[in-house]
Amino acid sequence: MFVGHYSVAFAVKSEKNKIPLWVLFVAVQFLDYIWATLVLLGIEKLRVIKGFTAGSMLDSYFHPYSHSLITAIAWSGVAALVYKRVWHAKASNTSALIVGVAVFSHWILDFIAHPRDLPIYDNEWKVGLGMWDYRDPEFALEIALVVSGIIVYLTRNVMTAIRRTAVIAFGIALVVVQIGDTYVPRTPLTDKATAMGVWIFYTLFVIVAFLVEKVGSRTQIKAS
Repeated sequence: MFVGHYSVAFAVKSEKNKIPLWVLFVAVQFLDYIWATLVLLGIEKLRVIKGFTAGSMLDSYFHPYSHSLITAIAWSGVAALVYKRVWHAKASNTSALIVGVAVFSHWILDFIAHPRDLPIYDNEWKVGLGMWDYRDPEFALEIALVVSGIIVYLTRNVMTAIRRTAVIAFGIALVVVQIGDTYVPRTPLTDKATAMGVWIFYTLFVIVAFLVEKVGSRTQIKAS
């Protein structure tokens, strides 16, 4: 699961909860940020194998600190508490809970896509439905998720026409990225290079999400 994770960020964002879209973009990939960091430190283990599954080259055979069910729940709680602490009065308990749920959604979607490599506890009792073994259906699921999330986002949030256009353009870019990730042949990178790529690309998406919500904001303020 790649861009499908961002569907949750788009879908749960609303004017009522006032959670910045960029924060939700961090939240839905928070477990992968931890995973990439631990791979870079040599604590969690990754093999990048061409043809490992039909939809992914990633054999993440040891990642209990970022992707076990127990630690996913724990990291979700940490994220909710940090959000509440950092935003103080701006963050309601409901908003903090939404951030925590967004973090945990990563594990749920990974459970659908991954082979049996997600441990329940420590590195034991591994689960995963394995949709990565079915490239086209998994790709269709990713696109359906992100498109649905963007539709919900556009429906729930009041915005200028230019911002709406920016959101749609961002969605198209995410689809193109997913096409490249799924279908474009490439040479496997090292585990460290892959982890660094996660940090670079995910953070780029966070920056774009931040900028998208700034598009047309002055015009909207003047109009109100």
